[in-house]
Amino acid sequence: MKDREYAYKVVKIPVCYGGEFGPDLARFKENGLTPEDVISMHSNKEYLVYMLGFMPGFPFLGGLSDKLFKARLDSPRTKIQAGTVGIGGRQTGIYPFDSPGGWNLLGRTPVPLYDSSRDNAILYEAGDRIIFTPINEREYYRIKEAYDKGEYTVETEYRGEADGA
Repeated sequence: MKDREYAYKVVKIPVCYGGEFGPDLARFKENGLTPEDVISMHSNKEYLVYMLGFMPGFPFLGGLSDKLFKARLDSPRTKIQAGTVGIGGRQTGIYPFDSPGGWNLLGRTPVPLYDSSRDNAILYEAGDRIIFTPINEREYYRIKEAYDKGEYTVETEYRGEADGA
């Protein structure tokens, strides 16, 4: 029996990079990259959701460019805000809740990754893909307000046919 009709879905996550949302963006200067280089290399490409872990809805994403490799921080932060996008070693991910963490912070999404009022509380599952789309600070607050009012839907595309008996 098929669990679903599609092989995987692609979820587009808007991200405001840099500034207070991504304080570690400038650290990639050590890699010879400008903040603009990092944003360009990190966004608008598909990342495979390897697994969800660490906390409900935290996606460990594969497909990060080797040029964006950045070791985790020696001393983790005590609080990272929900929706923050980071890089830890060879993976990128998104913190679904406020939590401690040691990843390099690039930006933040205004869209809750976990929302118990949605049919599927978590936007993605292992095997799905995530694409980060850059937005500016004004768009961040516009999307946040629209989501809070129930007027914003995350862009999702369903691809392929699922195997199943």
